[in-house]
Amino acid sequence: MSRSMIATDAAPAALGPYSQGILAGPLLFTAGQLGLDPSTGKFVSGDVSEQARQALTNASAVVEAGGMTLADVVKVTIFLADMNDFAAVNEVYKGFFHTDPPARSAVEVARLPVDGRIEIEMIASKQ
Repeated sequence: MSRSMIATDAAPAALGPYSQGILAGPLLFTAGQLGLDPSTGKFVSGDVSEQARQALTNASAVVEAGGMTLADVVKVTIFLADMNDFAAVNEVYKGFFHTDPPARSAVEVARLPVDGRIEIEMIASKQ
């Protein structure tokens, strides 16, 4: 199976020794994406909804850099600093996956990198 690194300037640069995405055969795995503006490397201003929108936009950019679209996403994992933000995040999420949404998990974690409020990763499949 072939394996290649995916990188795009439309998503924030990696904060450590990892790839923004990996294409392995027909599967694309994104790294977790925070609500960071790729042009500044800083969190977008606003509440968790704005961070969620940016995190989804960033993950979408990695998927697109891998030659796929959100319609190819089969699994999304959402990491929340506070599960009380779930409803607000869900409202934003619905705007990205209009029909036939992928499988999804959402979990609360003790802490996210650089104290983000949300991190999102995706798996997409092109067959």
